[in-house]
Amino acid sequence: MNENFMEQDVRRVRTIADLAELAGVSPGTVSRALAGKTLVNEQTRQRIKALADEHGFRPNQMASRLRTRRTGVIGVVVPLGHERRQHLSDPFFMTMLGHLVDALTENGYDVMLSRVIPDAEDWLDRVVDSGMVDGVLLIGQSNQYDAIERIARRYRPLVAWGVTLPGQVHAAVGTDNLAGGRLAGERLVAHGCRRIAFLGDTSAPEIRARYDGVVAAMAEAGLPDAPLQLSCHLASDIMEQEIAAHIDALLQQGGGEMPVCGIAAASDMIAMTAVRVLADRSIAVPGALAVVGYDDLPLAAQAVPRLTTIRQDIAAGAQAMVDALFARIGGEEAGSVVLAPDLIARDSA
Repeated sequence: MNENFMEQDVRRVRTIADLAELAGVSPGTVSRALAGKTLVNEQTRQRIKALADEHGFRPNQMASRLRTRRTGVIGVVVPLGHERRQHLSDPFFMTMLGHLVDALTENGYDVMLSRVIPDAEDWLDRVVDSGMVDGVLLIGQSNQYDAIERIARRYRPLVAWGVTLPGQVHAAVGTDNLAGGRLAGERLVAHGCRRIAFLGDTSAPEIRARYDGVVAAMAEAGLPDAPLQLSCHLASDIMEQEIAAHIDALLQQGGGEMPVCGIAAASDMIAMTAVRVLADRSIAVPGALAVVGYDDLPLAAQAVPRLTTIRQDIAAGAQAMVDALFARIGGEEAGSVVLAPDLIARDSA
Protein backbone atom coordinates (compact mmCIF):
# COMPACT_ATOMS: atom_id res chain seq x y z
CA MET A 1 0.00 0.00 0.00
CA ASN A 2 2.78 2.37 0.92
CA GLU A 3 4.68 1.55 -2.28
CA ASN A 4 1.58 2.31 -4.38
CA PHE A 5 1.10 5.60 -2.57
CA MET A 6 4.73 6.57 -3.19
CA GLU A 7 4.46 5.71 -6.89
CA GLN A 8 1.31 7.79 -7.19
CA ASP A 9 2.99 10.67 -5.33
CA VAL A 10 6.02 10.60 -7.63
CA ARG A 11 3.75 10.46 -10.67
CA ARG A 12 1.75 13.42 -9.43
CA VAL A 13 4.66 15.87 -9.24
CA ARG A 14 5.70 16.03 -12.85
CA THR A 15 4.29 19.38 -13.81
CA ILE A 16 3.81 22.80 -12.27
CA ALA A 17 0.11 21.98 -11.99
CA ASP A 18 0.95 18.85 -9.97
CA LEU A 19 3.17 20.83 -7.61
CA ALA A 20 0.53 23.57 -7.31
CA GLU A 21 -2.08 21.00 -6.27
CA LEU A 22 0.29 19.56 -3.68
CA ALA A 23 1.13 23.03 -2.31
CA GLY A 24 -2.45 24.23 -2.38
CA VAL A 25 -1.71 27.25 -4.56
CA SER A 26 -2.20 28.23 -8.20
CA PRO A 27 0.17 27.10 -10.98
CA GLY A 28 1.05 30.78 -11.54
CA THR A 29 2.17 31.11 -7.94
CA VAL A 30 4.37 28.02 -8.30
CA SER A 31 5.89 29.37 -11.51
CA ARG A 32 6.65 32.72 -9.91
CA ALA A 33 8.01 31.10 -6.75
CA LEU A 34 10.42 28.83 -8.64
CA ALA A 35 11.55 31.82 -10.71
CA GLY A 36 12.31 33.71 -7.47
CA LYS A 37 9.76 36.44 -8.12
CA THR A 38 9.16 38.79 -5.18
CA LEU A 39 5.43 38.83 -5.97
CA VAL A 40 5.27 35.62 -3.93
CA ASN A 41 5.95 36.12 -0.22
CA GLU A 42 9.13 34.61 1.15
CA GLN A 43 7.42 31.99 3.31
CA THR A 44 5.32 30.63 0.42
CA ARG A 45 8.30 30.74 -1.92
CA GLN A 46 10.45 28.70 0.44
CA ARG A 47 7.64 26.17 1.06
CA ILE A 48 7.14 25.62 -2.66
CA LYS A 49 10.87 25.26 -3.28
CA ALA A 50 11.12 22.77 -0.41
CA LEU A 51 8.28 20.70 -1.89
CA ALA A 52 9.93 20.83 -5.30
CA ASP A 53 13.22 19.59 -3.81
CA GLU A 54 11.47 16.91 -1.79
CA HIS A 55 9.76 15.46 -4.84
CA GLY A 56 12.69 15.96 -7.23
CA PHE A 57 10.72 18.37 -9.37
CA ARG A 58 12.58 20.34 -12.01
CA PRO A 59 10.84 22.95 -14.16
CA ASN A 60 10.48 22.11 -17.82
CA GLN A 61 13.47 23.91 -19.33
CA MET A 62 12.14 23.70 -22.86
CA ALA A 63 8.86 25.36 -21.89
CA SER A 64 10.73 28.02 -19.96
CA ARG A 65 12.95 28.73 -22.93
CA LEU A 66 9.94 28.99 -25.22
CA ARG A 67 8.38 31.55 -22.89
CA THR A 68 11.53 33.65 -22.64
CA ARG A 69 12.52 33.11 -26.30
CA ARG A 70 15.95 32.02 -25.11
CA THR A 71 17.59 28.70 -25.92
CA GLY A 72 20.24 28.74 -23.19
CA VAL A 73 22.76 27.73 -25.86
CA ILE A 74 25.73 29.63 -27.30
CA GLY A 75 27.13 28.62 -30.66
CA VAL A 76 30.92 28.31 -30.77
CA VAL A 77 31.95 28.23 -34.42
CA VAL A 78 35.34 27.59 -36.01
CA PRO A 79 35.28 28.86 -39.63
CA LEU A 80 37.93 27.26 -41.82
CA GLY A 81 37.78 29.12 -45.09
CA HIS A 82 41.52 29.40 -45.59
CA GLU A 83 42.48 26.18 -43.80
CA ARG A 84 39.98 23.51 -44.72
CA ARG A 85 42.08 20.57 -43.53
CA GLN A 86 42.66 21.90 -40.04
CA HIS A 87 41.05 19.95 -37.20
CA LEU A 88 39.48 20.93 -33.90
CA SER A 89 42.20 18.89 -32.21
CA ASP A 90 44.64 21.67 -33.10
CA PRO A 91 46.18 22.76 -29.75
CA PHE A 92 45.24 26.41 -30.26
CA PHE A 93 41.57 25.57 -30.86
CA MET A 94 41.48 23.22 -27.88
CA THR A 95 43.08 25.80 -25.58
CA MET A 96 40.70 28.56 -26.66
CA LEU A 97 37.68 26.24 -26.62
CA GLY A 98 38.46 25.07 -23.09
CA HIS A 99 38.47 28.63 -21.74
CA LEU A 100 35.31 29.59 -23.64
CA VAL A 101 33.35 26.54 -22.49
CA ASP A 102 34.42 27.09 -18.87
CA ALA A 103 33.20 30.70 -18.96
CA LEU A 104 29.92 29.84 -20.68
CA THR A 105 28.94 26.85 -18.57
CA GLU A 106 29.79 28.68 -15.36
CA ASN A 107 27.14 31.19 -16.43
CA GLY A 108 24.52 28.50 -17.01
CA TYR A 109 24.78 28.18 -20.79
CA ASP A 110 25.16 25.08 -22.92
CA VAL A 111 27.44 25.07 -25.96
CA MET A 112 26.82 24.05 -29.55
CA LEU A 113 30.16 23.52 -31.30
CA SER A 114 30.52 23.72 -35.08
CA ARG A 115 33.51 23.36 -37.35
CA VAL A 116 32.41 25.08 -40.55
CA ILE A 117 33.87 24.95 -44.03
CA PRO A 118 32.36 28.10 -45.62
CA ASP A 119 31.12 26.50 -48.83
CA ALA A 120 28.44 29.14 -49.49
CA GLU A 121 27.96 32.83 -48.78
CA ASP A 122 25.20 32.15 -46.27
CA TRP A 123 27.18 29.79 -43.98
CA LEU A 124 26.96 32.23 -41.07
CA ASP A 125 23.33 33.14 -41.85
CA ARG A 126 22.46 29.49 -41.31
CA VAL A 127 24.03 29.55 -37.86
CA VAL A 128 22.53 32.78 -36.53
CA ASP A 129 19.09 32.17 -38.08
CA SER A 130 18.81 28.56 -36.88
CA GLY A 131 16.82 29.49 -33.77
CA MET A 132 19.08 27.15 -31.81
CA VAL A 133 21.41 29.68 -30.18
CA ASP A 134 21.23 32.91 -28.19
CA GLY A 135 24.55 34.16 -29.53
CA VAL A 136 27.64 33.13 -31.48
CA LEU A 137 31.34 33.12 -30.69
CA LEU A 138 33.72 32.68 -33.62
CA ILE A 139 37.16 31.23 -32.97
CA GLY A 140 38.94 33.09 -35.74
CA GLN A 141 37.83 35.12 -38.72
CA SER A 142 39.65 32.95 -41.28
CA ASN A 143 39.27 34.60 -44.69
CA GLN A 144 35.61 35.29 -43.92
CA TYR A 145 35.95 38.85 -42.63
CA ASP A 146 33.43 40.29 -45.12
CA ALA A 147 30.83 37.60 -44.34
CA ILE A 148 31.16 38.28 -40.60
CA GLU A 149 30.80 42.02 -41.16
CA ARG A 150 27.65 41.50 -43.22
CA ILE A 151 25.95 39.41 -40.52
CA ALA A 152 27.06 41.74 -37.72
CA ARG A 153 25.08 44.58 -39.28
CA ARG A 154 21.86 42.76 -38.44
CA TYR A 155 22.81 40.30 -35.68
CA ARG A 156 24.20 41.83 -32.51
CA PRO A 157 25.15 38.89 -30.24
CA LEU A 158 28.20 37.95 -32.31
CA VAL A 159 31.82 38.17 -31.15
CA ALA A 160 34.90 36.88 -32.95
CA TRP A 161 38.47 36.11 -31.99
CA GLY A 162 40.61 38.03 -34.45
CA VAL A 163 41.66 41.41 -35.75
CA THR A 164 39.99 44.78 -35.32
CA LEU A 165 40.19 47.01 -38.39
CA PRO A 166 39.16 50.67 -38.80
CA GLY A 167 35.40 51.03 -39.14
CA GLN A 168 34.75 47.42 -38.17
CA VAL A 169 31.14 46.55 -37.31
CA HIS A 170 31.54 43.24 -35.50
CA ALA A 171 33.08 43.01 -32.05
CA ALA A 172 36.39 41.19 -32.01
CA VAL A 173 38.84 40.23 -29.30
CA GLY A 174 42.43 39.51 -30.18
CA THR A 175 46.06 40.36 -29.79
CA ASP A 176 47.72 43.30 -31.50
CA ASN A 177 49.21 41.06 -34.17
CA LEU A 178 51.21 43.84 -35.80
CA ALA A 179 52.91 44.56 -32.45
CA GLY A 180 53.40 40.83 -31.90
CA GLY A 181 55.05 40.40 -35.27
CA ARG A 182 57.27 43.38 -34.51
CA LEU A 183 58.36 41.77 -31.22
CA ALA A 184 59.24 38.57 -33.07
CA GLY A 185 61.23 40.48 -35.67
CA GLU A 186 63.03 42.54 -33.05
CA ARG A 187 64.00 39.39 -31.16
CA LEU A 188 65.50 37.83 -34.27
CA VAL A 189 67.32 41.04 -35.19
CA ALA A 190 68.72 41.25 -31.65
CA HIS A 191 69.87 37.64 -32.05
CA GLY A 192 71.98 38.81 -34.99
CA CYS A 193 69.71 37.74 -37.82
CA ARG A 194 69.98 39.78 -40.99
CA ARG A 195 67.97 37.54 -43.30
CA ILE A 196 64.70 36.27 -41.90
CA ALA A 197 62.02 33.94 -43.23
CA PHE A 198 58.34 34.10 -42.23
CA LEU A 199 56.46 30.78 -42.18
CA GLY A 200 52.69 31.12 -42.51
CA ASP A 201 49.71 31.68 -44.79
CA THR A 202 49.21 35.45 -44.96
CA SER A 203 45.73 35.20 -46.54
CA ALA A 204 44.31 35.23 -42.98
CA PRO A 205 44.21 38.81 -41.59
CA GLU A 206 45.79 37.89 -38.24
CA ILE A 207 48.75 36.17 -39.85
CA ARG A 208 49.15 38.95 -42.40
CA ALA A 209 49.45 41.44 -39.54
CA ARG A 210 52.14 39.29 -37.90
CA TYR A 211 54.09 39.24 -41.14
CA ASP A 212 53.73 43.01 -41.48
CA GLY A 213 55.09 43.38 -37.95
CA VAL A 214 58.22 41.44 -38.86
CA VAL A 215 58.57 43.62 -41.97
CA ALA A 216 58.36 46.74 -39.78
CA ALA A 217 60.98 45.45 -37.32
CA MET A 218 63.43 44.70 -40.10
CA ALA A 219 62.86 48.10 -41.72
CA GLU A 220 63.38 49.86 -38.38
CA ALA A 221 66.66 47.97 -37.99
CA GLY A 222 67.79 49.25 -41.38
CA LEU A 223 67.85 45.82 -43.01
CA PRO A 224 67.47 46.10 -46.80
CA ASP A 225 65.51 42.91 -47.41
CA ALA A 226 61.95 42.15 -46.35
CA PRO A 227 61.41 38.75 -44.72
CA LEU A 228 61.16 35.85 -47.11
CA GLN A 229 57.50 34.81 -47.01
CA LEU A 230 57.07 31.03 -47.09
CA SER A 231 53.44 29.95 -47.25
CA CYS A 232 52.55 27.18 -44.85
CA HIS A 233 49.22 25.72 -43.79
CA LEU A 234 48.14 25.20 -40.20
CA ALA A 235 46.73 21.73 -40.90
CA SER A 236 49.00 19.21 -39.19
CA ASP A 237 48.73 16.56 -41.92
CA ILE A 238 50.45 18.75 -44.52
CA MET A 239 52.36 21.26 -42.41
CA GLU A 240 55.53 19.20 -42.00
CA GLN A 241 55.80 18.33 -45.69
CA GLU A 242 55.40 21.98 -46.68
CA ILE A 243 57.99 23.19 -44.18
CA ALA A 244 60.40 20.43 -45.23
CA ALA A 245 60.00 21.46 -48.87
CA HIS A 246 60.75 25.10 -47.97
CA ILE A 247 63.83 24.16 -45.91
CA ASP A 248 65.17 21.89 -48.64
CA ALA A 249 64.66 24.60 -51.27
CA LEU A 250 66.54 27.09 -49.06
CA LEU A 251 69.40 24.63 -48.54
CA GLN A 252 69.61 24.06 -52.28
CA GLN A 253 69.58 27.82 -52.87
CA GLY A 254 72.40 28.27 -50.37
CA GLY A 255 74.52 25.42 -51.69
CA GLY A 256 73.96 23.33 -48.55
CA GLU A 257 73.94 26.30 -46.18
CA MET A 258 70.84 28.09 -44.91
CA PRO A 259 70.59 31.51 -46.57
CA VAL A 260 68.48 32.76 -43.66
CA CYS A 261 69.48 32.78 -40.01
CA GLY A 262 66.09 33.32 -38.40
CA ILE A 263 62.50 32.11 -38.76
CA ALA A 264 59.43 33.95 -37.51
CA ALA A 265 56.57 31.45 -37.45
CA ALA A 266 52.87 32.32 -37.63
CA SER A 267 52.10 29.89 -34.80
CA ASP A 268 53.79 27.78 -32.18
CA MET A 269 52.84 24.59 -34.02
CA ILE A 270 54.54 25.84 -37.18
CA ALA A 271 57.59 26.88 -35.16
CA MET A 272 57.90 23.54 -33.35
CA THR A 273 57.46 21.63 -36.61
CA ALA A 274 60.17 23.78 -38.22
CA VAL A 275 62.55 23.01 -35.34
CA ARG A 276 61.96 19.28 -35.85
CA VAL A 277 62.49 19.53 -39.63
CA LEU A 278 65.72 21.47 -39.08
CA ALA A 279 66.93 18.89 -36.54
CA ASP A 280 66.35 16.12 -39.10
CA ARG A 281 68.80 17.99 -41.34
CA SER A 282 71.34 18.52 -38.54
CA ILE A 283 70.65 22.25 -38.38
CA ALA A 284 70.88 23.32 -34.74
CA VAL A 285 68.39 25.70 -33.14
CA PRO A 286 69.38 28.28 -31.97
CA GLY A 287 73.04 27.65 -32.83
CA ALA A 288 72.71 27.80 -36.61
CA LEU A 289 69.25 29.30 -36.89
CA ALA A 290 66.89 31.05 -34.45
CA VAL A 291 63.14 30.37 -34.36
CA VAL A 292 60.32 32.42 -32.81
CA GLY A 293 56.76 31.11 -32.53
CA TYR A 294 53.43 32.79 -31.85
CA ASP A 295 50.70 31.95 -29.26
CA ASP A 296 52.62 30.60 -26.24
CA LEU A 297 50.65 27.39 -26.08
CA PRO A 298 51.43 25.11 -23.12
CA LEU A 299 53.45 22.91 -25.49
CA ALA A 300 55.87 25.75 -26.22
CA ALA A 301 57.53 25.46 -22.80
CA GLN A 302 57.85 21.68 -23.18
CA ALA A 303 59.44 21.61 -26.63
CA VAL A 304 63.15 20.89 -27.12
CA PRO A 305 64.59 23.45 -27.35
CA ARG A 306 62.00 25.41 -25.36
CA LEU A 307 60.30 27.79 -27.75
CA THR A 308 60.75 31.55 -27.72
CA THR A 309 57.36 32.87 -28.69
CA ILE A 310 54.90 35.75 -28.69
CA ARG A 311 52.28 35.24 -26.01
CA GLN A 312 48.60 35.78 -26.60
CA ASP A 313 46.68 35.77 -23.32
CA ILE A 314 44.14 33.21 -24.50
CA ALA A 315 42.42 32.91 -21.12
CA ALA A 316 41.88 36.67 -20.84
CA GLY A 317 40.82 36.81 -24.48
CA ALA A 318 38.22 34.09 -24.03
CA GLN A 319 36.78 35.84 -20.98
CA ALA A 320 36.63 39.15 -22.86
CA MET A 321 34.76 37.42 -25.70
CA VAL A 322 32.19 35.95 -23.32
CA ASP A 323 31.78 39.26 -21.45
CA ALA A 324 31.19 41.13 -24.71
CA LEU A 325 28.71 38.50 -25.89
CA PHE A 326 26.68 38.60 -22.67
CA ALA A 327 26.61 42.39 -22.81
CA ARG A 328 25.26 42.27 -26.35
CA ILE A 329 22.69 39.62 -25.46
CA GLY A 330 21.54 42.00 -22.72
CA GLY A 331 21.14 44.83 -25.21
CA GLU A 332 24.24 46.75 -24.14
CA GLU A 333 27.07 48.03 -26.29
CA ALA A 334 30.33 46.10 -26.29
CA GLY A 335 33.17 47.02 -28.59
CA SER A 336 36.32 45.24 -29.64
CA VAL A 337 39.21 44.47 -27.31
CA VAL A 338 42.85 44.46 -28.41
CA LEU A 339 45.24 42.67 -26.07
CA ALA A 340 48.92 43.51 -25.85
CA PRO A 341 51.29 40.70 -26.86
CA ASP A 342 54.32 39.69 -24.79
CA LEU A 343 57.65 38.26 -25.83
CA ILE A 344 58.37 35.03 -23.95
CA ALA A 345 62.11 34.48 -24.25
CA ARG A 346 63.24 30.87 -24.10
CA ASP A 347 65.89 28.77 -25.80
CA SER A 348 64.99 28.73 -29.52
CA ALA A 349 65.95 32.40 -30.04
